[in-house]
Parts: sequence; C-alpha cells; structure tokens
Amino acid sequence: MNRRRRLVGVVVSDKMQKTVVVMVTRTLRHPLYQKVIHKRRKFKAHDELGARVGDVVRIVESRPLSKTKRWVVESILKRAQAAEREELLEELAEVGVEQEWAEIEAELEGAAQESAPAQEGETQAE
Repeated sequence: MNRRRRLVGVVVSDKMQKTVVVMVTRTLRHPLYQKVIHKRRKFKAHDELGARVGDVVRIVESRPLSKTKRWVVESILKRAQAAEREELLEELAEVGVEQEWAEIEAELEGAAQESAPAQEGETQAE
C-alpha cells in the first residue's frame, strides 16, 4: 500500500456531477481539560463509484483535481438504506432551512413595507 492518507466518512451531499461531499468525524480529548471533543471536517471527493447520501466511504488523497477537490472515493464501505438516507437529509435540511427561512422572512417584510406606501399614494392621487 502507498503512503497516501485514507479517511473514512459519511457522504452528506451528492448533488454535483462526479463529486461528493464527505464528512469525516474524529474524536479526541482536549489536552488541558480532558473533555471529549468531536471534530468534523468536510472534504470534496471525486466519485466514480456512485456514492449516495448516507453511504460510508473511504477516501484517499490525490493530486489536485480542481480548486477544492483533492480526494477520491476509494471504496464504498456501507450503503445507506432509504430510511437512513431520508433521516440524514432531514437533519441536514433542518440546519440549512432555519437560516434560509430567516432570510426569506426579512425579504418578505422589506417587500411589504415598500409596497404599502406605494398603495397609499395611489389612493390619495385618485
């Protein structure tokens, strides 16, 4: 085997063509406080094997394939079941949806405030 680094993680996104986003989780103890810390990091990996969201994959270091892609999916260790895949997608959506929902509400409030004075002006002119 060669000296390239190999990591195991879960596919969290497969929306790109031939690219997946893999989240690698590692557990360690804080050097001073001895508390257990879970660190997560996302890697973009080239995927010729057809990994889907929720699959556990092994990725291996490679030459730069694009601006952000430096890893290749070496093997799919475990395929996710449909129920597991849906559950993971829901968890990921909850995190992103809360931020997007706040932005949408702000835009709607801004649009309502802009349209309200215009409507009042029209009624006064008539």
